[in-house]
Amino acid sequence: MLLIAVAVAAVAGLMRGFAGVGSGMLMAPFFAVLFGPVDTVAIIITMEIVVTGQLLPGVRREIDWRVVAPMGAVAALFMPLGTWLLVSLDPDLMARGIALVVLAFSVVLMTGWRYQGEKRLPATIGVGALSGVLIAATSLGNPPVMLYLLSSRDAAARNRANFTGYFAITLIALILWMTFRGLIAWQALKVTLILLPVFMLAAWVGSRLFRQSSEALYRRVALGLLVCAGLYGVLR
Repeated sequence: MLLIAVAVAAVAGLMRGFAGVGSGMLMAPFFAVLFGPVDTVAIIITMEIVVTGQLLPGVRREIDWRVVAPMGAVAALFMPLGTWLLVSLDPDLMARGIALVVLAFSVVLMTGWRYQGEKRLPATIGVGALSGVLIAATSLGNPPVMLYLLSSRDAAARNRANFTGYFAITLIALILWMTFRGLIAWQALKVTLILLPVFMLAAWVGSRLFRQSSEALYRRVALGLLVCAGLYGVLR
């Protein structure tokens, strides 16, 4: 079981370093089966906040804080609702729900659909609210954010930076909230300590690979991995 988790963490780290997003979506369907939904959220967000700190210095100048800051703030306000769902729903239902969320958003992006307008504040707030519920309930706050940001015409470097900035806000808020609620157990921390070095090293490698990639490769890699993760969770 642990060897499977290590392998998944390595691939997810590459994904996070390369794309700036998607590692939680990749890990969650597997970890929900291996560790249960509550510990899955604790493990993923703890690893993610460390790697966010690792990646943030290199992308901070590209972040569009006019979009990222309000979206992150609203997401933090809606996290209590997501936490209530986390402790209230059936574990197997939650695991399959995670996979369906991943698959649905991935399919939408694979159609090539793009949003042509500006990122207006009401839409930004709505995406943040939905993301806040999902990130607390499933650790998957990134699907609506991915759809919102990747659907625009922004360059890969800007999207990658915005993902990193957004997670810097929301992951800190979620860790504080879950700690206050007593939802981060010692068992989850022990697993995190084992997986974190692998995740960090893979993220470093992924960030180096991004510098040599193209816009088309960036999107293909991100969407391909997400579809695979979603299919595994639905069909297992």
